[in-house]
Amino acid sequence: MRTPHVVVVMGVAGTGKTTIGPLLAARLGVPYAEGDDFHPQASIAKMSAGTPLDDEDRWPWLDAIGAWAHERTGLGGVVSSSALKRSYRDRLRAAAPGVVFVHLAGDRELIENRMRQRQGHFMPTALLDSQFATLQPLQADEAGVVVDVSGTPEEITARAMAALDALDAPSAPTS
Repeated sequence: MRTPHVVVVMGVAGTGKTTIGPLLAARLGVPYAEGDDFHPQASIAKMSAGTPLDDEDRWPWLDAIGAWAHERTGLGGVVSSSALKRSYRDRLRAAAPGVVFVHLAGDRELIENRMRQRQGHFMPTALLDSQFATLQPLQADEAGVVVDVSGTPEEITARAMAALDALDAPSAPTS
């Protein structure tokens, strides 16, 4: 990736946004912001209790992430956000029109196994089904790439970098 985009690392819980985001930011030489840090305490309590957030819960969170992304416009940055619905991504794009999405995607069983292994996170595995039910994959008109989450964090990050480089590459002239 040649230009200093703001990259939103997205996907359902357990795909590795908090692991891949900082690795990707380091490879790009830009700051990383943890999307979970933008949640109000009430939302964290709700999710910790096993209750999915609704859109009204998510708007202030998305607005805070969008404000961070807007401040990084032209400078670059990486931020994590589930960004499961098109309307959520549209809201982020409204705040920071140049954002690019890296959708971490994978097999539900693999993601659930990873969620069971992590320590100290507020999102219980019981909410994974609601995450998958809510997920609306990137559309053709959305700037972004889908990256498979199988393998090591380094392998996933390398795939993300290659996909971003390909996205940013100039198109070949047609004759």
